[in-house]
Amino acid sequence: MVQQDFTKGRIMQQLITFAGPIMLTNLLQVSYQFIDSLWVGNLLGSNALGAVTVSSTVLLTILAFIIGINNTTLTVLSQQRGRGDEKGLRDYLNAFVVVLGSLSIVVGIIGLLFSRQIVVMLNTPAAMIDEAKVYLQVNFLGILFLMGYNFIGTVLRALGDSKTPLRFVFIAVMLNTILDPLFISGFGWGIQGAAYATVLSQAVAFLLGIWYTLRHKLAPLSVPFLPTKEQVWLILKLGIPSGLQMMVIYAGVTAIMSVVNSFGGAAVAGFGASQRIDSLITLPAMALGTAVNSMAGQNIGIGRWDRVKEIAKYGALYNFAIMLVIAVLVFILAKPLTSLFIEEKEAVSFGTDYLMIIAFFYPFIGLNFILNGIVRSSGAMYQVLILNILSFWLLRYPLTYICSSLIGQNGIALGMGISFILSSAFSFSYYKWGKWDKKKLFEDERN
Repeated sequence: MVQQDFTKGRIMQQLITFAGPIMLTNLLQVSYQFIDSLWVGNLLGSNALGAVTVSSTVLLTILAFIIGINNTTLTVLSQQRGRGDEKGLRDYLNAFVVVLGSLSIVVGIIGLLFSRQIVVMLNTPAAMIDEAKVYLQVNFLGILFLMGYNFIGTVLRALGDSKTPLRFVFIAVMLNTILDPLFISGFGWGIQGAAYATVLSQAVAFLLGIWYTLRHKLAPLSVPFLPTKEQVWLILKLGIPSGLQMMVIYAGVTAIMSVVNSFGGAAVAGFGASQRIDSLITLPAMALGTAVNSMAGQNIGIGRWDRVKEIAKYGALYNFAIMLVIAVLVFILAKPLTSLFIEEKEAVSFGTDYLMIIAFFYPFIGLNFILNGIVRSSGAMYQVLILNILSFWLLRYPLTYICSSLIGQNGIALGMGISFILSSAFSFSYYKWGKWDKKKLFEDERN
């Protein structure tokens, strides 16, 4: 598989070809939990579906932290790739394997031992506790595979290959689709079968990823060895705030949900449906954020700041073009899209209004992904963490609360939309006048 060198060549063309597979990979990732819920709900009923929903909240929070740490992997390895430092690339890749591998084992053990307490702490209905606990325990047993196959994909993207990770995720999703009904109903394993299907699918993707990467020499993987203190410190210094970035986002979404809850069941159902659509709509912007992170990282590694600025410019233009087209489609199709998930008239009405109001604010949330991806590529993880805290806790949640208090339930979408504009203004201000481009992760001491 050809790996792209982003330190030369036509940036716009590279951005399109590199970001496309990442968008598809993200779409497949989103479908993972959807498939589990679909089979469990149809084969085991509402209690089992509720148990999966509760467990998925925990797993998605952990996945958010993993994605955050993987952003550090993307930054460090892409800079090493750009610098042409083969030894540095190999050593840091090994350091990430050791640190993330150890972290996944610790998280797995803690999760396995305290699954029941976690489920109870989330105020899970008594009828769902046992099933939720079992589903969580099996997934915690396989947390190494979840972290592993996401990590391999991140490594390859850092080196300029976004197509190969798509294959691994596609295999995992297809395998999960087949194994779910077989394990749940065919073998009679119930909700435990759904969890086994997920873990086994991720294990196959992980092992296949390692085998394929080694066979085709896509990355300098080796037998793990003890990393230096400096390497571990850099990973933790960047990884912890990067992981917290994603957790801040999930916590912010939970806070906004409390505002929605105050408008009753129809609003909650309508908001839930619109959020499922939202999660698909933002995939292109998220993919572009990942793409510019890798592309800018390679150029920062070699000191090509002129290309970093070009990547930011083309990323922003590409984002606005895509998100405006999506906005028009969402505005026109708001009602039928909402009706795919719910039938209740009031809920459909809320979801439709929400999507029609927020549609044309989407380009601004996309701009956040682009600019934060550029800033993150320099290693300025704490700065992006602060920008996310500002975005969710000083803008999105208060504005949603204030606007909904003033004009009712339509204020939820309006408040969120206004926050998109203001947070993108903060991100642009920091990109333009901040000192993120002065940050230096590595001294130029290559032999």
